[in-house]
Amino acid sequence: MLRWIFFFLFVAIVEVYAFQALKTITKTKWILVSYQVISLLAVLYIVYQFTQFDRRVGQNSKTLITFGLLLLVFIPKLILTSIMLLEDVFRVFSGTITHFLGDNDRGSFLPERRRFVSQVALAMAAIPFSSLLYGMTKGKYNFRVIKQTLFFPDLPEDFDGFTITQISDVHSGSFDDPEKINYAIDMINDQNADMILFTGDIVNTHATEMHPWIDIFNRIQPHAFGKFSVLGNHDYGEYIEWPSDAAKRQNFEDIKDLHRQIGFNLLLNEHTKIKKGNGELALVGVENWGKNFKQAGDLKKASEGLTKDDFKILMSHDPSHWEYEVKHDEKHYHLTLSGHTHGLQFGIEIPGIIQWSPVQYVYKQWAGLYENVGRYIYVNRGFGFHAYPGRVGIWPEITVFELKKGEKVA
Repeated sequence: MLRWIFFFLFVAIVEVYAFQALKTITKTKWILVSYQVISLLAVLYIVYQFTQFDRRVGQNSKTLITFGLLLLVFIPKLILTSIMLLEDVFRVFSGTITHFLGDNDRGSFLPERRRFVSQVALAMAAIPFSSLLYGMTKGKYNFRVIKQTLFFPDLPEDFDGFTITQISDVHSGSFDDPEKINYAIDMINDQNADMILFTGDIVNTHATEMHPWIDIFNRIQPHAFGKFSVLGNHDYGEYIEWPSDAAKRQNFEDIKDLHRQIGFNLLLNEHTKIKKGNGELALVGVENWGKNFKQAGDLKKASEGLTKDDFKILMSHDPSHWEYEVKHDEKHYHLTLSGHTHGLQFGIEIPGIIQWSPVQYVYKQWAGLYENVGRYIYVNRGFGFHAYPGRVGIWPEITVFELKKGEKVA
């Protein structure tokens, strides 16, 4: 009950300040009334949907819309509130000074709100509003192909020029546009890579979420050196209440079988040797291991029989695994491929200038390439989306790696 009191108090403060900003720049009654009605309906819809959330079902299209609407409505208003609140601090300070100097002829302790401040506040609020709206309508399917060339002195000679496509975090239960997904599959096929790797989270929770998309993902062409995958934290069904343990176990088995149905070889704490000419590399796949999530991954078991001298590519969904277990492991994992963070689906990326997202305060490795003493991790920004039904600045990604033998030229 207390949390609802705080929620409505928060909403009331935000709505009052947002309305004050609008009222400062226009006195047109129908605009003000329309704004109040729309705001009230939006709040009522959000509250109603949150009260209807069913932990036996988990995320669905309604929860996606609700969370998207929540961000769309309140983030711009929080910006409005912050600016208007700062103005109030200034007004109180100014009014106090004027009062004690005895120079108050206005008849009011507080100076009037300045139209310019409200205009600035509304302009600032329009930026996240338009960005979030774009992210929900266009950005979530704004697929990008990112190419990386990686150099390794000990790469087997026959793998010089070997190419790998990586996708991650499909979250098929969030999709709503088959045409866009088909387009992304075409982009994957156009890369003509030697091998394709999928680093987990095929669904949000239920295996059935993938059923409408199986035929589309089966369009991913065979790759000469195989199609391999691992599990992510969402694939274990940990985030809902199940009617029984048996139902949860069956869902997990069905999720694992989805990989077979779309032609991927699921690696469960195991490795396989990829051979090309006289050379070979070890592809290691662990189950999910996250510092704050499911820890089913067993690196020791997956690498049984491998030595430090074997060239190894590790598939591990959560990049915190690399930070806490992999990067200092004596077996020397040359390249780790992860996903999981989605870059929070929100941030700013201008190559060579800035890379920022709030998720960087949680994960040291959250998007792109990182290196530690010759060992690399690449964190894919994700193919799909989850919770917020959109992407702003952090676009859905298909990564293509080219492995080269030798030292990187500065």
